[in-house]
Amino acid sequence: MNDKSSGDKACRSNPERPSWIRVKGLRADVQASMISKLAGCNTVCMSAKCPNLGECFTIGVATFMIGGRICTRACRFCGVRHGKPDPLDPEEPDKVAESVERLGLRYVVITSVARDDLEDGGASHFVAVISAIRRRKPEVGVEVLIPDFGGSETALRTLLEASPNVLNHNIETVRRLTPIVRSKATYDRSLELLERARRIAPGIPTKSGLMVGLGESFEEVIETLEDLRRVGCSMLTIGQYLQPRAHGEIPVARYWAPEEFEDLERAAYRMGFKKVAAGPFVRSSYLAEEMAKGTSILS
Repeated sequence: MNDKSSGDKACRSNPERPSWIRVKGLRADVQASMISKLAGCNTVCMSAKCPNLGECFTIGVATFMIGGRICTRACRFCGVRHGKPDPLDPEEPDKVAESVERLGLRYVVITSVARDDLEDGGASHFVAVISAIRRRKPEVGVEVLIPDFGGSETALRTLLEASPNVLNHNIETVRRLTPIVRSKATYDRSLELLERARRIAPGIPTKSGLMVGLGESFEEVIETLEDLRRVGCSMLTIGQYLQPRAHGEIPVARYWAPEEFEDLERAAYRMGFKKVAAGPFVRSSYLAEEMAKGTSILS
């Protein structure tokens, strides 16, 4: 096992991928079938070049990305395009709801690009999507994976009034690396968002996720988990950072071994997290339905 006390200053190299990092391919016919059912909707699966694309599309699952394909932030870990986004598509909520029905989903994760150009950061657009899904398929569970809305409590309240089943906001990385990795975001703002959500809507479970392999130490990850528990976060995902493209994003500093993820998972449960998924290919919305089972809302 790698030395847990070691930690690179920050993401200096791209070491050779170990044997446990093998991305499943996606058959062309499966991709074509999924695209036809998505009714023109965007997915973070494709836009962010998720390593689980082949697995999830094969079983007919996707994470919808609303608000367009262009993000107003340029986080150095992310494969989503950034720049000046187009205006919101007023038909997008109905398109997403139609796709949820076509795919026969029982549980859906809705995320978005950051929309710092909008007064509420896109919160009301989330609400419109949730409402459209529930009009068409009221039995479907809805998890939202949200940006920080620029720290706006008003925007967060707007979203929570729509009563999503799970409120997910990723802290992404440890405190020391946040200024390097996350554009315009802060570590404390993410913690504050999760704490506010618990205060405003205590019946809605909060969830967060982070990547490892960016140069953090084991101890720094543990400190981050402790911070998340302190603000009442009850669901957690931890995965290996993989550079989306050969150039442009931060390179991988090191690959964490499977047994290290097991150590983190055990530590998280000891801290009191209710649901934890930790592994090389775990992502924020990976097996989200399975993780949500057993929460106070979906049990």
